Amino acid sequence: MEFQIALIKGDGIGPEIVDSAVRVLEKIGQTYGHTFHCTPYLAGGCAIDETGIPLPEETVQGCLSADSVLLGAVGGPKWDKNPGHLRPEKALLGLRAALGLFTNLRPAKIYPALAGDCPLRPDIVANGFDMVMVRELTGGIYFGERGRREGKYGSEAYDTEAYSVMEIERIARVAFETARKRRKNVISIDKANVLETSRLWRETVHRIAAEYPDVSCTDMLVDNAAMQLVRNPAQFDVVVTTNMFGDILSDEASQITGSIGLLPSASLGSTKRGLYEPIHGSAPDIAGQNKANPIATILSAAMMLRYSFDLGKEADEIEAAVDRVLNKGLRTADLGGGEASLSCTAMTEAILGEL
Repeated sequence: MEFQIALIKGDGIGPEIVDSAVRVLEKIGQTYGHTFHCTPYLAGGCAIDETGIPLPEETVQGCLSADSVLLGAVGGPKWDKNPGHLRPEKALLGLRAALGLFTNLRPAKIYPALAGDCPLRPDIVANGFDMVMVRELTGGIYFGERGRREGKYGSEAYDTEAYSVMEIERIARVAFETARKRRKNVISIDKANVLETSRLWRETVHRIAAEYPDVSCTDMLVDNAAMQLVRNPAQFDVVVTTNMFGDILSDEASQITGSIGLLPSASLGSTKRGLYEPIHGSAPDIAGQNKANPIATILSAAMMLRYSFDLGKEADEIEAAVDRVLNKGLRTADLGGGEASLSCTAMTEAILGEL
């Protein structure tokens, strides 16, 4: 089979980790008889430098014509003082909107081989944890009206959160469908004791829950959720929440796995086309030094095979190869490898050796 993949390497360590994932895809393609045609496009800071804007129209059209999109990372201190519309992160928001991607799936689990790297007490980690964060991606405060104005105390800034019933319904259904394939438990995160959007969120999730009598549904306030993630992460199966809450909580969940460098993500819409990326940032402090951990990007490519291309067996093989490498004790610097830390290239070679 042949597939068209739009590559957005982006900024910082993005080019290194995307190149690693492409090598893994090429190896899988050779084994199973698939051809992955990868076309690079600009987005983020590198696009600003070359074209003056974070998301060129050529990139949008290239992604729309591809079967799926694999992204490294965007952003860095070089562009921190740019005005809002010329920040690298605008490229991500624009791509999600252009591709109609309203769901972000972020798995977080503890690998037995890395249990010792988990910052939580051993008794908390003893039962393990395996959760999926289902984050609404194109609504909420990141897409609401914003600006600056004169207020009661002088100059002020504002951001507005709004959610429609339709937006909440569709993300809730994704969560319940995902839970049906797992342990049949959904925890919905909101701030219904304060926010009107959260009250609508809770009402709507409860109504959708009635369509899934085989799946349990529990509400949890976001501040309690932040605490429960470090107190008892094993209780979480599928978590569904808003754009901003999901952004924050998924990063917290990543830290208790031992490294943010392990976690992939998939952004999906109503078609098979998705945007796949690691949840970590561009790490400009180690860019170009061959120190980056490529695992999250490689696992993002595996998610692409599973969700966009229906190549579940191939995805399983990549994930198993990562497991075997970690079980052998091989580590990059972010995983506490110390003097024996593998470079980005060496870790990629180790995973290729298991395929």
